[in-house]
Amino acid sequence: MMKFTLGKQERLKSRKLIEKLYEEGSYLKAFPFRMVYLQTEHTSSFPAQVGVSVGKRNFKRAPDRNRLKRLMRETYRLQKEIIYDNLENPYVFMISYIGREEKSYDELFTKMNKLLNLFVTDIKNKENDAL
Repeated sequence: MMKFTLGKQERLKSRKLIEKLYEEGSYLKAFPFRMVYLQTEHTSSFPAQVGVSVGKRNFKRAPDRNRLKRLMRETYRLQKEIIYDNLENPYVFMISYIGREEKSYDELFTKMNKLLNLFVTDIKNKENDAL
């Protein structure tokens, strides 16, 4: 049984990695989320490092942005095994909130599930294409 934590090791903090991610990464969308991901080595022993972001343009007030980021981390934390059970290689990804208004926790949970499953399908297809 895996731990439902989201520790320091699992967070994407490295500026270099984040730059590389946006330069070379692939995009996926499950509105209101957009995920940029990249298969690359990172500093952590976990199979994936994740970052979340909420744009200032759509949410002017910091408390609103922070609340959304908390909700995103929480919905990811509870469902990250979807990804962990399917990764062979280390990945980094950034999940951005691209909606214009706040959604309820339940909606975010459902969409995060959709996004993570999309991601798994996507990398499975890519790995099969590579074979």
